[in-house]
Amino acid sequence: MSKLKQLLPKYQDKVEITCPVSDDEILDRQLQYPLLAPMKFAKRYHNHLYEPVSFSLNGHEYKIQYNHCANPFCESFGLQQERFEKVKHKPYRYKLQGAKNRRAKYIVCNDLPIVTKLPKATLNCTTNTFSNWAVTEEIKRLTELQAVVEVEPEYTFHKDDCKYNGTTPFNEKSYFYKRGKSKSNSQKYQCKECKKYTNVLPIKRESTTYHQKRNDILPLFSKLLLNKTSVRRTCDMLEIGMKTYYTKLEWLYRCCLEFLDKHETKGFQDKVFNEIWLNTDKMQYNLNNIRRKGKGSFDTSFTDDSALQTHVVITADVHSRYVFRSDVAYDWDFDIEQLEEDTLLYREDHLDSFCRKNDRFRLSYYPQEPTKEDDQTYPEYVEELSKIKNRNKLIKGMHINSTYTSLAHFWLIKQLVQAKEWRFVTDDDSSLATAIYRVFSDDIRLYNAHHFVSKMDKTKSSKQKYEDYIEAKRFLTDWGNSHGYSTRSLYTLAEQYLQERLQTHHFCKDVDFPHKRATVWLNNPLEHPLCPRDKGSYTVDCRTDVSGLDAHELASAIMNVNDHATNSFIQQIRRRISILERPLVTATGQGKSYIYANFNPKYAQYALTILRTYYNFCLPFGRGDKKETPAQRIGLTDKVFNMKDIIYMK
Repeated sequence: MSKLKQLLPKYQDKVEITCPVSDDEILDRQLQYPLLAPMKFAKRYHNHLYEPVSFSLNGHEYKIQYNHCANPFCESFGLQQERFEKVKHKPYRYKLQGAKNRRAKYIVCNDLPIVTKLPKATLNCTTNTFSNWAVTEEIKRLTELQAVVEVEPEYTFHKDDCKYNGTTPFNEKSYFYKRGKSKSNSQKYQCKECKKYTNVLPIKRESTTYHQKRNDILPLFSKLLLNKTSVRRTCDMLEIGMKTYYTKLEWLYRCCLEFLDKHETKGFQDKVFNEIWLNTDKMQYNLNNIRRKGKGSFDTSFTDDSALQTHVVITADVHSRYVFRSDVAYDWDFDIEQLEEDTLLYREDHLDSFCRKNDRFRLSYYPQEPTKEDDQTYPEYVEELSKIKNRNKLIKGMHINSTYTSLAHFWLIKQLVQAKEWRFVTDDDSSLATAIYRVFSDDIRLYNAHHFVSKMDKTKSSKQKYEDYIEAKRFLTDWGNSHGYSTRSLYTLAEQYLQERLQTHHFCKDVDFPHKRATVWLNNPLEHPLCPRDKGSYTVDCRTDVSGLDAHELASAIMNVNDHATNSFIQQIRRRISILERPLVTATGQGKSYIYANFNPKYAQYALTILRTYYNFCLPFGRGDKKETPAQRIGLTDKVFNMKDIIYMK
């Protein structure tokens, strides 16, 4: 029997993280904090740089350690820190370097005279460092954000002096009478001895409307939400208050999570892809960062930007356009008070960024008064403190560095999808590449994963893009005629052209090093022969080692490189969700207006998940009579659902 469910309460944990800092070290930090200069204090705890952080999820233990080389062409790529005892001077694989301000540390690959069978050499790479603890905290946030648990209330079936005290109708039915059902379809029980009545929660099959007033408006509510109707207009049309609106939004979000758990999570458990193509992109929107109640709307002591950029990380399948995840890089449950507590407990203001628990936030520590050994002046401290206090006057929550969200985003996709080979398509975004090279480092080392970068000129006008399309079409047609191809298919001609072009064009090459011959990246992008009307010409580059692929295999791969999957979903977001639409032009025409922009990222995440569920399972696309939803195309289901199926779990 399926019980009623609720969103995971804040007091419950689905992910349990083992704190990497022991009690003895916490005590040592408290003692050493006033005695050591910040640089010496930070150096004392550098051991956390390469130490993995452990956590448990769904009964499985995992470890995260992403501080390693992130250059796929380097011999040290994806390998953990190690000391080579048999080599002269006993060098380590990596050394830590960076500025003295504790904010720009990076690791460098040592040039080791070690010969391996791999056609790679150490390339003296510099790689940014990340906090493994912060990555696990972000994985925890994204996991628990989409977790639902069964509602398990504590029942009292007897009065205090009843002789049957301790028995329940679930294990001793003979001690109770059934007294019919309540208006909400919950079963009533009465103790035969003390005569106490108790209502038991109905199961999901018996009631999908338990504790839901105005349940009849849900189908129309979902339709208005997904068709760009603003919050106030929806309230006017449905004759409900603002509080009821957000209650219904949360209820609909929970329905979508239950639906996804049944049709997505369980569906992917039974599927293994030989090869999967993932297109990832980031959508930016401006958070309407209004001030919190009681924080002085007329206070002009600071001029913080009221429209802060917020990122949404989106990944979709290139072929089916199925959207796997859409995550907002914002933690609305975390506040400045928690940041101050962590800073005081772990003394994070004097630590390097890779040791901080909260390094994932744009504000990763709470400023503290300078100690006697501190290199920070008191005026600098006051200025830093005023910035964070001003931030505390705005909407609750903290912006997250999108790289950390991307790391957790890809890690969760890797747990969801089973694939033998991975192909990634992104734009030239370093944060996405950084996340891919860390989460999928083992697959890349085994040549089972490749990363393709698609770049376009965003300054071109619509007219120039259309001219590029006409020119590319004319070029392919002329090339096909001159080479004797009878087909008129531009796709076929483009693939044949690529095969010929790749005989001389290379993304990487072999270079002689002192100890071996190794492959290096050339930074030599290739213009894609197919040119979309709305995009214009664009180039494709491969950032991983594709020297093992022949011209036919590589041409076939490049033909799959496009960003239509994420663009399609982002267009749906802009066109269907009112709080995430493009900014309006002001009445004077002098700038952009964000009056309808989202001011609580929590509800933006709810709306995105609802739209993602609708887009994947309810919105068919295609040409002619063959129209299928992304879920049908990827093989999760064989039918088109509607919102009533999701709401009432039919």
